[in-house]
Amino acid sequence: MPLSPALDPEGYLTDPADWSEEVAGHLAATEGITLTEEHWIAIRFMRAWLDDRQVAPDVRHVIKHLTETTGAGRNRLFELFPYGYVQQACKIAGMRRPRSWSTG
Repeated sequence: MPLSPALDPEGYLTDPADWSEEVAGHLAATEGITLTEEHWIAIRFMRAWLDDRQVAPDVRHVIKHLTETTGAGRNRLFELFPYGYVQQACKIAGMRRPRSWSTG
């Protein structure tokens, strides 16, 4: 798996199968984010959801998971990914950019 997988013009992976934790670290760095354990809790949950359902999880599922595992609430997700769930969390987790948001 190359560290520089194919990205679309907005910086999202063109193939989510190219994702690895090393790639996530690189994508996070391009967003100005240093990944912490809380970031990884969200990202690993998102990757598991994608593997199980072949679609990115809706933000409400990630917020619920963070709340259940860390006690953090809704605002914490947006502190971890200040430019938003789709713009940063989905990109770092290796999701394709959603055309429209209707997953769950």
